[in-house]
Amino acid sequence: MDGPDLVGPQAPPSPRPVKRKMTLITLAGILAIVGTVAGSYYFAMRPVTLRIAVGPANSDDLKVIQALSQAFSHNQVRLRPIPTDGATASAAALAEGKADLAVIRGDLEVPKNAQAVATLRKNVAVLWVPPKAKGKKSGPKITKISQLVGHRVGVVGRTQANVNLLKVILQQYGIDPAKVDVVQFSTTEVGEAVKNQKADAFLAAGPVNSKITTDAIAASTRDGGTPKFLAIDLAEAIAQNHPAYEASEIPAGSFGGSPDRPEDEVKTISFAHHIVARKGVSEVTIAAFTRQLFAIRQSLKNEFPLAAKIETPDTDKDATIPVHPGAAAFVDGEEKTFLDRYSDYIWWGLMALSAMGSAGAWFAGYLKKDERNTNSSQRDRLLDMLHVARHCDSTDELDRMQAEADDILRDTLQCFEHGAVDQGALTAFNIALEQFHNAVADRKALLISMPQNLQRAGAQFRAAGTA
Repeated sequence: MDGPDLVGPQAPPSPRPVKRKMTLITLAGILAIVGTVAGSYYFAMRPVTLRIAVGPANSDDLKVIQALSQAFSHNQVRLRPIPTDGATASAAALAEGKADLAVIRGDLEVPKNAQAVATLRKNVAVLWVPPKAKGKKSGPKITKISQLVGHRVGVVGRTQANVNLLKVILQQYGIDPAKVDVVQFSTTEVGEAVKNQKADAFLAAGPVNSKITTDAIAASTRDGGTPKFLAIDLAEAIAQNHPAYEASEIPAGSFGGSPDRPEDEVKTISFAHHIVARKGVSEVTIAAFTRQLFAIRQSLKNEFPLAAKIETPDTDKDATIPVHPGAAAFVDGEEKTFLDRYSDYIWWGLMALSAMGSAGAWFAGYLKKDERNTNSSQRDRLLDMLHVARHCDSTDELDRMQAEADDILRDTLQCFEHGAVDQGALTAFNIALEQFHNAVADRKALLISMPQNLQRAGAQFRAAGTA
């Protein structure tokens, strides 16, 4: 026959110490902050590709942008050229949000959402009259712009912008554009047009060292004759009336030849081709792009001399095209580092974590208040049993109090593991428990040595005294 089952219900496993829990929570919080900072750094520094609209095909602008795209292939900011039909189409692509950057002409309508990043190049207007071929009846000699009335003027390039440029010049001199016969030639047709004298004068717009303009002027030199360059003496007035233009000069000998072409400095007007960014593009991204652009331009000048002419944008508040904040930060030396941009977020994150830790500690302490109160009452009960044990006359009663003390010990150790009892309180409890055990042991030894009749008499005496 089987004996009684002496195995009682198992005690629940003891939870981890609160200190260990708090350590793990703190470690998790630190890892969360480090992960957040690392993630922010990754997203802030990951490569960004900007779409840039530029055209027309085979133009110097497109070639320069393609060279920049290759040079930026391993940089933080990369370029993806979007070829267009010209500056007008590029501006439209930016305005419609189809491009992040665009190369536009400063004398055309600038999109409202465009902000300047850099000046890609500056162009000058060149007006010249080719010499008459021998044997051909010559008309009145053209020596100044006011004499263009009734003559045919050839405009180099198929873009309407160059025709508009000629009209601006004519109107400043009081000439009705309708009284001038304007004919346009493509860049591949201009040489033949000059040789065959299909126009009495020509207008070209481009950099001072433009190969197209230089070749067209060289084609104007024949039979010992040299072209006559027409000065735009009213350049400052044009610049005053049209902010997109500036008064400028064509240095002597800019187009080569012997004698120099031109022989003397010639007054003219100039306008710029700008790299502009859409207003919504990140300030950090544009600052990085601008930094890359000016760091690499010199390395491209041998292959593309125009790259060396890239200039910083006008950062004045009254600039024709407002500067992008990212480009302005680079130009003014106020570009922010990663820590400058995110230090406030990191600081507030640390403050929030600290506040959460303090609140968590307070809440944990609040939850342990009942445990502390219970343990305090149990310690008081242990002290009461210590007093009772010193006068107890029953070993059975002493055994019962001993078992109760064991339960109090188990509860106290659990409270210590939970963090409701600190080390100092546990030490005080151990002292009381040790005194209780000593008192029980001493009292049992005394009771065992006493005769039974004396034990009963003493018990009756104390019972009568408490009655």
